[in-house]
Amino acid sequence: MTEVEKWYSIALKRGRSGFKTVSSFYAHGHPEGDWKRMKRNRSFAVLLLSGTLFLLCLLMLFRYQNQHNPAGSRPETIDFSELEMSVEEAPQTALPEQAAIKSETQIQTEKQTEAVEPPTSQYDASTAFYSTDLTEELKARITGKSYPDTAEPIQISYEELAYVHILHYDFEAQVQEGELICHQEIAQDLIEIFRELYEHQYPIEKVWLIDEYNADDELSMADNNTSCFNYRTVSGKSKLSNHSYGCAIDINPLYNPYVRTRDGKVLVSPQNAGEYADRSADFPYKIDREDLCYRLFTEHGFEWGGAWNSSKDYQHFEKKLQKPD
Repeated sequence: MTEVEKWYSIALKRGRSGFKTVSSFYAHGHPEGDWKRMKRNRSFAVLLLSGTLFLLCLLMLFRYQNQHNPAGSRPETIDFSELEMSVEEAPQTALPEQAAIKSETQIQTEKQTEAVEPPTSQYDASTAFYSTDLTEELKARITGKSYPDTAEPIQISYEELAYVHILHYDFEAQVQEGELICHQEIAQDLIEIFRELYEHQYPIEKVWLIDEYNADDELSMADNNTSCFNYRTVSGKSKLSNHSYGCAIDINPLYNPYVRTRDGKVLVSPQNAGEYADRSADFPYKIDREDLCYRLFTEHGFEWGGAWNSSKDYQHFEKKLQKPD
């Protein structure tokens, strides 16, 4: 194929523009190599144009994203470094039901702990157990009540009596102060006994001077008050009670009543303690031979009224005084 035929064939393929191109090339005397270079230049121009269009598309996409994401905001990302946290270090959030169960368990545990732990006290046990002579204030407090205000001879003087201060646990397991007036000879015994009862948290409802009840023994017993000195006679008799000398004490008297028989009839003191006269029954605060209170008083030389034959005074402990030579 001649050169003319070749370019004619190209022109046919390209149409009218091809003839123009061939004519132009031949008109200007371009050889075939220049035509190839132009084809390469056209290919480069197409690539350049495509790249430009691609960059324009990226620019439009970037502007679109900026319009839908306000300035300063960032898309959410995942910090994969946090995923390296161990299970033990990761915070655990309990479900509401689990939280409620946990709270109830904690409350039950606290209650159990409170029941086991001894109650706190505002008193100093190391200095709270002591005895003193009767002060003028104490004498005025008891005169006309537990101590007679009379011109008649009294079998015991103020100087023979002692004031004893103690601590004890009440029926609510709370520490309370207690006061007793007793004979000087048993003051140290009472301090030692009540200190040990306190250390064992032995329950005694109250320990008040019987003068708080106007020296009425029945009222004091009915209120389950523990007391010692009271210048009075034995119930139903003219004989002075050992309480008159301050050498007898009644412990939790409501639960440990005085039981005796008269004319075939059982008498119980205090009168509201009938249900506690049956010592075979099981109930709290009962003094028997297995009780700590019984053991401590008998170890200090006291006699227990619950061991008497003619009558039973389960609340009562007394100690015989040593007679002077």
